[in-house]
Amino acid sequence: MDNSIGYETKYGKCICADSLLALNTLDDESVDLVITSPPFALQRKKAYGNEEQSEYVEWLCQFAKIVFRKIKKSGSFVIDIGGAYEKGVPSYSLYQFKALIRMCDDIGFKLSQPFYWHNPSALPAPIEWVNKRKLRAKTSVNTVWWLCKDPLSCKANVSNVLSPYSSRMQRLITNPEDFVKEEGTIRPSGHVLGKSSWSKDNGGGIPSNLLQIPNSESNSQYLRYCKSLGVKGHPARFPAGLPEFFVKFLTDEGDLVVDIFGGSNTTGMVAEKLHRKWRSFELSQEYVAVSSFRFAETEALAEKYYAQIMNGEMVKIEPYQIELSSI
Repeated sequence: MDNSIGYETKYGKCICADSLLALNTLDDESVDLVITSPPFALQRKKAYGNEEQSEYVEWLCQFAKIVFRKIKKSGSFVIDIGGAYEKGVPSYSLYQFKALIRMCDDIGFKLSQPFYWHNPSALPAPIEWVNKRKLRAKTSVNTVWWLCKDPLSCKANVSNVLSPYSSRMQRLITNPEDFVKEEGTIRPSGHVLGKSSWSKDNGGGIPSNLLQIPNSESNSQYLRYCKSLGVKGHPARFPAGLPEFFVKFLTDEGDLVVDIFGGSNTTGMVAEKLHRKWRSFELSQEYVAVSSFRFAETEALAEKYYAQIMNGEMVKIEPYQIELSSI
């Protein structure tokens, strides 16, 4: 891939390429985390391309087979797949569950844990069954499969993704005697409560596998540059909080993170900020060029990077400091 089109930063590289080919340029068992959100098997065709439901599982498993070879024994494969209805009827498709079973039964992955991403800002959809006929509730939760090769060897540290304590929990830690009157109190569930166990500050609470992350980006640097330069951004961007959670949870600084359906390259930007090495593969040259906006310090540089990439160049982007909140 010496003549690659895309851009390179301090920690990673975004390449315009077919992931089926690009993945094979990586050494076997060299990747710590593959995290991605492929095009979903929706009934309505999207500009970024999406497969028919009848062919989706076979299509997705092509990539999963190669990912299995490329991740380390301690590595993970995290895949965000949204739901869809079957054609012409208000019946929910099982395609993302079929894909999970195929990846486990035929390829050899183990399901470390299912996660569910709740997007509270999701619009009512699908239109036919929710808006028009009002037969179904809106879909606002995606399945996120966390897969690995070996559950006992899989790297993970939940201490890196603790949830902030609620105000009530903070008061309990400070004044446990206000909540637990007697040491050894037994709750109806059978749990034994003690003042000492509640007074320890662990820096946060253990997160649940329901990730509530709004996808309501409206004024990010990426979108501002898209608007001012008159180009279209990727229509299916996922929020930075989603890859951020798993990159922190499943990798350490210096580890290699890969996104095989790069899109707007949210994953690469998060990995850069968290000092992980990264690779992002995206089939559309236009989307690769626009994704460079996430790394452009000024609008003038964004315009320059876009022109160079659309001209077929590999651009070297100098690093600068960006906060995760601005991605």
